Amino acid sequence: MSDTTKDINRVTGAIIRVSLRLIIYALVVLLLFEGATAGFSFGYAVFAGRAVSQEPGITATVMVTEDQSTGEVGRMLEDMGLIESQYVFLVQAIFYEYEIYPGTYQLNTSMTSKEMLEEMSIPPAADTEGVSQ
Repeated sequence: MSDTTKDINRVTGAIIRVSLRLIIYALVVLLLFEGATAGFSFGYAVFAGRAVSQEPGITATVMVTEDQSTGEVGRMLEDMGLIESQYVFLVQAIFYEYEIYPGTYQLNTSMTSKEMLEEMSIPPAADTEGVSQ
C-alpha cells in the first residue's frame, strides 16, 4: 500500500469516528430534551392538572367497589373519558395520600383528576339511625 493510500484511510477513519461521535452526542441531547419535556408535562399534569373539558362538561355516574385498586379506578375513569391519564391520577393519589372509598359518585369532565380524588376520598356518611338529636 502506498503512503497516499494509508493517509487517505487514516483521514477517512478519523472522519468516520468524529461523525459517529457527533451522531451519538446529538442522540443523547435529543433524548435528554425529550425526557425533560415529557417529565415536565407529567409533573405539570400532576401538580396543576387540567380538566378534560370546560364547564358545564358531561356528568357520569361512577361506581367504585371495595375490591378496586386506585390504579383500576384511574383506568376506569380514563376509559370513561373523565380524566386524561390514569398514571397522573395514580401519582396524585399516592403523592397527596388520598384514599378512595367505595360508593357511587357523580363526576364531571370539567373536574380535574385531583378534584375527583377529593370527591372520592370523603368517607361515606356514618349510619345515623338510632342517634337522638
